[in-house]
Amino acid sequence: MISTNDVRPGMAMELHDGLFSIVEYQHVKPGKGKAFVRMKLKKLDTGQVIDRTFRADENVQQAIIDRSEHQYLYSDDLGYHFMNLSDYGQIVLQPDDVGGAARYLVDGMTVSLSMYKGTAIGVNMPASVELEVTYAEPGAKGDTRTGATKTVTLETGITVQVPLFVEQGERVKVDTRSGEYLTRA
Repeated sequence: MISTNDVRPGMAMELHDGLFSIVEYQHVKPGKGKAFVRMKLKKLDTGQVIDRTFRADENVQQAIIDRSEHQYLYSDDLGYHFMNLSDYGQIVLQPDDVGGAARYLVDGMTVSLSMYKGTAIGVNMPASVELEVTYAEPGAKGDTRTGATKTVTLETGITVQVPLFVEQGERVKVDTRSGEYLTRA
């Protein structure tokens, strides 16, 4: 147990309705009445962000989240297979556990898995990944001033808007948070 006066952004808490990470924290002392703590919490399994208010000095259950490096191996009908890089143990995650990170996973990629009480609760992707363009329409020659874009398909099957000069077979860097094109790799 930890007091709400001692929590900080980034810490994890186990509440009656799930596991949450603290996004924002504000201690409020009104002119009248008792002090309270206002927090913005992110639910770790769904990503939903909620606002909660606690009494000052109220005890909450702190959750210890372990992060370990894993290599993505492959996916099949059982799920997504990862190998721990420290002890070479394998773990299989269901599509719901992987979430939106599945759009960017490439065989052999190293990711960080968040573990709570021995079970994986999330996949932490790097801020950007390099993916190969598997399909691209030919661009118009010399049309680089207008900032026009075209849609290309990447090796994982996702589509991204890129500048006209990007061609099939090239590698591009994509932001995993927004899904936007960053640069050629």
